Amino acid sequence: MSLKPFNKLPELNTANVLLVENEALFQEKLADAIVLLENNVNVKVRLARSLPLPLENAENRPRIDLVAFIVHLNSEQSLLSAEASLKHLDSGYFLGKVCFLVTGARCGTLPYERLTSLKKMAATLNSPLLMTEDKTAEGVNAAAQRVLAVLRVAAGLVPTATGLSLSSLTRCTVAKDPDWQNEDRSHLNQP
Repeated sequence: MSLKPFNKLPELNTANVLLVENEALFQEKLADAIVLLENNVNVKVRLARSLPLPLENAENRPRIDLVAFIVHLNSEQSLLSAEASLKHLDSGYFLGKVCFLVTGARCGTLPYERLTSLKKMAATLNSPLLMTEDKTAEGVNAAAQRVLAVLRVAAGLVPTATGLSLSSLTRCTVAKDPDWQNEDRSHLNQP
């Protein structure tokens, strides 16, 4: 059974986010930071290791406004789990109600292919790809602020903004030529 974004009515002044992380290394710290940072609305954070969610208590589960996939670039299983979980989301989530949080992007020893694969996935799904730092309290708070900004829009709490318009502004794009970074661009700086 796929998770559907519009099968339940929204609650007044409430936003619900589902953090999906295979290894559960970062999601509890992030969940605590999200709840502590938001004072204006009631934010409920749900945690899952993967999708689909269990069928029991499905009727009592609130409407999920945003699904945030946490992917650790140092773990191939983390990426594979996120890819496998995507098929359990209704297509309505890809209208501004999904984002990807990436940790470990600063590590120089990681395979470039993982980041490229994740960028392509986010670009294909028109979903934001947020680089985050999970090792420091400042990094966790910065990640929480970013998730809250996307969540407020996805939950309809920002007047004149929709999840679809936000995703069009923040979506990940991938260069057509994989060697675009290696090109000589010195001629662009000449007057």
